[in-house]
Amino acid sequence: MHKKFMLVGLVALLLLVLTACGGDKKSEQESLPPSNNEETAQPNEENKVDNTGTSETRTIEYLGEKYTVPQNVERIVITGAMEAMEDAVVLDVHPVGASSIGGKFPEMFASVTSKSESIGEKIQPNFEKILQLKPDVILGSTKFQEEVLVKLKKIAPTILVSHISTNWDSNLKLMAELTGKQAEAEAVLSKYKTDTQAIKASLKDKLQGKKVAALRIRGAQVFVYPKDVFFNPVLYDEIGLEVPQQVSLAKTQEAISVEQLAEMNPDYLFMQFSTSENQDAQNAFEDLKNNSIIQNINAFKNNHVYVNVVDPLMEGGPAYSRIKFLESVQEHLDK
Repeated sequence: MHKKFMLVGLVALLLLVLTACGGDKKSEQESLPPSNNEETAQPNEENKVDNTGTSETRTIEYLGEKYTVPQNVERIVITGAMEAMEDAVVLDVHPVGASSIGGKFPEMFASVTSKSESIGEKIQPNFEKILQLKPDVILGSTKFQEEVLVKLKKIAPTILVSHISTNWDSNLKLMAELTGKQAEAEAVLSKYKTDTQAIKASLKDKLQGKKVAALRIRGAQVFVYPKDVFFNPVLYDEIGLEVPQQVSLAKTQEAISVEQLAEMNPDYLFMQFSTSENQDAQNAFEDLKNNSIIQNINAFKNNHVYVNVVDPLMEGGPAYSRIKFLESVQEHLDK
């Protein structure tokens, strides 16, 4: 009987040991990562982090298109869109990255680029640098090719800012909506409208029958722009001045000869001339001024030619360009 009880005890003990070993093995297997041939659980689409880097997003609308951006946009990169840079100056928005020109930021953007990093030249964005800056939003240019847009959208939500002058107020409102500065933008637009109306009223009689033109010298040639491009909307749409025929006929930026300029015969002429755009013709304006045909133009004869009244790199269409140019028009024509 005694031997029988000992045998039963040994069997029970053996069963306990085997059970414990099996449990340990099972626990060990559960703690191991899945092997290469095992499927790893994939996150649901709704749980994936979107390319804004946050689940807190909002939808904004710009020129008929909708864009998903972070709820709080703090890190903006501006590449190629000089219009957006001008809007940044007006609303005091400091981009973390921006396009440089000749390796540096233009002086007129100094107020907002003191802490910005260069992300390449105007038409040559550095995608690796933009990626390093981890932008919330990228503002590009509608002049960009499709392949550039595709690369930018892989980095962060990208909005192409219009280079068309007539979209200037929409551009400003876009920057305001992204940065929460809608009130400041509305104040700027309201003041500009009031100032424009005042100048229009004061110049109506003085410039009756007079021709006023805004031209640009590039590569030693004089260029004229269509009625709705460059500073022309300020002169002809907002102030209501007479549109010269050469401006009405222009379809895009077009070079005109000295004979065509003489035929236009403006009474007042605003001439933009940047040395950076005339590297091989630094004396282009002086040469033009000394031309005997040009000397017979009313604006030249009466000393009504105004050179670089605003920074020559200004686009002409954006809010900043308009505000500064309007101030110059008032200064020089409303005397």
